[in-house]
Amino acid sequence: MVQLSNISRQHGSQILFLNASCQILPGTHTGLVGPNGAGKTTIFRIIAGEEEPDSGEVILPKKTTIGYFSQDVGEMSGRSALEEVMASCGSTVRLSAEMKEMEAAMCEPQSDAEMEALLERYGTAVEEFEHMEGYDLDSRAQAVLTGLGIGADRYNHPVESFSGGWKMRIALAGILTLKPDVLLLDEPTNHLDVESIIWLEEWLATEFKGSLLMTSHDRDFMNRVVTRVIEVANAAVTTYGGNYDFYERERDIRREQLIASHKRQLDMLAKEEEFIARFAARASHAAQVQSRVKKLDKIDRIEIPAEERTVRFDFAVPPRSGDDVVAFDGLGKVWLTPDGQERPVFHGVTGMIKRLNKIAVVGVNGAGKSTFLKILAGQTDPTAGSVTIGANVEIGYFSQHAMDLLDPGKTVFETMQDCMPLATIGTIRNLLGAFLFSGDTVDKKIENLSGGEKSRVVLATILARPVNVLILDEPTNHLDIRSREMLLETLKNFGGTIILVSHDRHFLRLLVDRVFEVDHGEMRVYEGSYDYFLSKSQHVAGCR
Repeated sequence: MVQLSNISRQHGSQILFLNASCQILPGTHTGLVGPNGAGKTTIFRIIAGEEEPDSGEVILPKKTTIGYFSQDVGEMSGRSALEEVMASCGSTVRLSAEMKEMEAAMCEPQSDAEMEALLERYGTAVEEFEHMEGYDLDSRAQAVLTGLGIGADRYNHPVESFSGGWKMRIALAGILTLKPDVLLLDEPTNHLDVESIIWLEEWLATEFKGSLLMTSHDRDFMNRVVTRVIEVANAAVTTYGGNYDFYERERDIRREQLIASHKRQLDMLAKEEEFIARFAARASHAAQVQSRVKKLDKIDRIEIPAEERTVRFDFAVPPRSGDDVVAFDGLGKVWLTPDGQERPVFHGVTGMIKRLNKIAVVGVNGAGKSTFLKILAGQTDPTAGSVTIGANVEIGYFSQHAMDLLDPGKTVFETMQDCMPLATIGTIRNLLGAFLFSGDTVDKKIENLSGGEKSRVVLATILARPVNVLILDEPTNHLDIRSREMLLETLKNFGGTIILVSHDRHFLRLLVDRVFEVDHGEMRVYEGSYDYFLSKSQHVAGCR
């Protein structure tokens, strides 16, 4: 069990938590939630021993192994992907080497006493090695890498050849292969596709027996994995039983009860203060007045924590496009690799996108989803086939690359003002409020924003324009749950056509009405919701 007892931590003038306590119980799966900047990462770092609380105590049983996966994976070089994963289990690898040395020493002539001491050390080492599950380390590392989308054909590729997102998977694979007593996962689903997320859910449920503390912006993942939630907010740490949906409901109930208690206390205080004011000057009531003054001094005043406000912004109705938005016939794409080799992505893709469709494009990593969106958005040309854009179609295109096109020297407000030069200050502020920028945050420079904040700025600039077709490539990446809910509500109310790629199943489930699946170079169309696609695609997979 990990216990944080009366810990306090302050960064500059900001108090993250004050005399906070919580426990990570053995074998439990706990979600860590709270607004950005509330102190979730600080909690991780304190448990991992990378940071000290200003006061309070961190209680850990002796010989507790902690595995901490963060978004900062550090440098990787000089090893293959498989070697990098196994290197995360350094103590197991070292113990294996020591055992081999002892086995070699047993073959050398020595006295009975020396041999007896050696055998005792070897027995202790074997027992510890078995506890570390060292005998299946290699197969375990391979299974985890495969589950996270790095197959046997890439086990021996140098880590330098992998992109940043794939390096994150390798780092995650190392932590999982370690199988620590306490597993700390900070946004493990970032950079994972749906297949890898589902594999990770299953692995945590069936393979991992230790204690888990994790954050994730994927609501479905949180709901499926955690059974407890610890909230870090308003300088306090609060524990809830249940998954993320239960936490949200229970949090709202507790807030309503707190507001009711606050109102009752205010009514009581008003009556007491009225009595004091009325009889303060009367000698006959002096004792009663003093008694009530002392009573009020001892009362702990109930405070209502500031609530995160949600600003509603009514976007202008987009201009009407033709009924046939995009038609594509025999579409194919081949990329050229740096060494001049051709890499086919997809071929023979034919279909039609109609006005007001909300379409999810799905498929495994590398299937060509982003390439398909780029062709529809006019960002790249097809190698074969044709794309026909319908009448009066105005496209807004979002990709992760779009964040790099923002002017880093401009503020959030100035960036929006460039897109809406005729809009009033109030209109721009209201729009930014709908994308969770309020108060002084509108004056933050782009270069000082997080990835999620940049995503929200780009999405706001796209939706501020009179577009009637949105092509969105991973718009939920870097967004926390609250930001995703905001975007989901905005897109549900959007009066145009949407084609998007996202790995957030909750997001897709509540938004789309058609699904295009890119699989082995071909496309299958499912005329229904995301849940309909899941039911039908599983049937198709079973028939292959």
